Amino acid sequence: MKTSVAVVLKCYPRLSETFIAQEIHALEQAGFDLTLISLRHPTDRKTHPVNDDIGAPVIYLPEYLYQEPLRVFRAWRNARRLPGYRQARNQWIADFRRDFTANRGRRFGQALVLAAEFPESAGWIYSHFIHTPSSVARYAAAMRRLRWCASAHAKDIWTSPDWELSEKLGAAEWTVTCTAGGAAHLRGLASRPDKVNLVYHGLDLTRFPRFAGRVSTRNGSDTTDPVQLLTVGRAVAKKGLDTLVEALALLPGDLSWHWTHIGGGELHEGLKAQVRRLGLENRVTMLGSREQTEILSAYRASDLFVLPCRIAPNGDRDGLPNVLVEAQSQGLACISTPISGITELLTDGVNGLLVPPDDAQALAAAMARAIRDPALRERLGSAGAERVHSEFDHQATIGRLVALFESMGVPARTQGEKVAA
Repeated sequence: MKTSVAVVLKCYPRLSETFIAQEIHALEQAGFDLTLISLRHPTDRKTHPVNDDIGAPVIYLPEYLYQEPLRVFRAWRNARRLPGYRQARNQWIADFRRDFTANRGRRFGQALVLAAEFPESAGWIYSHFIHTPSSVARYAAAMRRLRWCASAHAKDIWTSPDWELSEKLGAAEWTVTCTAGGAAHLRGLASRPDKVNLVYHGLDLTRFPRFAGRVSTRNGSDTTDPVQLLTVGRAVAKKGLDTLVEALALLPGDLSWHWTHIGGGELHEGLKAQVRRLGLENRVTMLGSREQTEILSAYRASDLFVLPCRIAPNGDRDGLPNVLVEAQSQGLACISTPISGITELLTDGVNGLLVPPDDAQALAAAMARAIRDPALRERLGSAGAERVHSEFDHQATIGRLVALFESMGVPARTQGEKVAA
C-alpha cells in the first residue's frame, strides 16, 4: 500500500519559509509519512529549530539540468515508458508555447527526474507554491497517473498568468491558500471554486508562548534608552523597506529611537546604502538572516514592529506575513499597510496601526505617535496578542489541512503506530 506523500518544495530548508517547515512538522506529528522533494539546494547557512525536528528524507532534483545531464537523460529514458508520459509531454508543450522560457524547460526536466525516481512508498503529490513547484508536480503526476494537490501563497498567486492558475486549479484535486483575498482570487479562476480551501498558517504557540515581560515606558525622550524599532523580513520590493528607511529620516529630531532589521534579500545592500546616504547608520542595525530563537528574542527586546508592505511593480505582494503574527504573539505593537491579508489580522487602531503603502510621511507620523505613547503600544500589543492566541493557533488551523490529506485516502498513522515507528 502507498502510505506516504511526496511534498514538492521550491527550496528546503529556507529561513524565510518557517511556515512551510512548521506545516511539515505538524503533518508529521499528525502521523503522515512525507518525502520532501526540493527543486533547489539550500543557501542559508542556518536553519530554524523546527527543521531539526522534521524527520522526512529530502531528495534534491537537479537545480539546473546541465549540472546533472546523465541523471536527466536516464530519467527521460525511463519516464518515456510511464503510462502518462505522452499526456505530460503534450501539456508541457502547450505550456511552453505560451511561456517560451528556460524556466519552463527546466521544470519539465525536473519532472522527468521526479517521475523516474519517484519514492516507491508515495501515493500522491502535494506541492508548496502554485507556480514552478506545482508545474513539476503536475507534469510528474501526469506521467505516473497520480493525483496531486497544491498550496498557494502570495507571489505565486499574483505573478502567475490567469490561464496557468486556472488550468492547475482544474487539474489539482484541491488547493489550499492562506488568505481570504488569495482564496477569492483563485476561486474566481477555478472551474470548481469549492476545490479552493482557505487554511491560515497559524503559529506554533509552543515556540512563541506569551511574553509576560511586555512592559516598556520608553517614549523617545531618553537618548540613553531609545525606543527599539524592529523589522523582520527579506529586503525585497514588496516589503517596502525603502519607504521605511525614508520614513525614519523624517522622524522628529527630538525622538530617540533605534531600528533593527533582520533578514537577507536581494535589496539588502541597496538598503544599507540608503541608510548611509540618509545619515542613519548610527541609529540602524542590519543583522541579516537569523534563526527563530534569535528572532523571538528580538521581538521581546523591541517596542514597535514596522513592516510597510506594498504591491511590487510586477504584482508581487505578501499574503499575511507570518512575522506580523509572530510579533503580535509577543504583545509587540505593529504598524503595517492594508495590503492583501494583513487586514485579516490587523484592524487599524484596535490591534495595530495601518498606513497607506509607499507613504513615508504617513508612516513617519504613525511611528512618531507610537514612539511617544507607550500606553498606546501596550494597548495595541495586548489586543494583538489576544487575537493571535485565540484565532491563529496552529494546532487549530492545521486540522483543516489534516482533513484534506485524509481525504486523499492515505490516512495518518494511529498514535500507537507512531510510537512503534
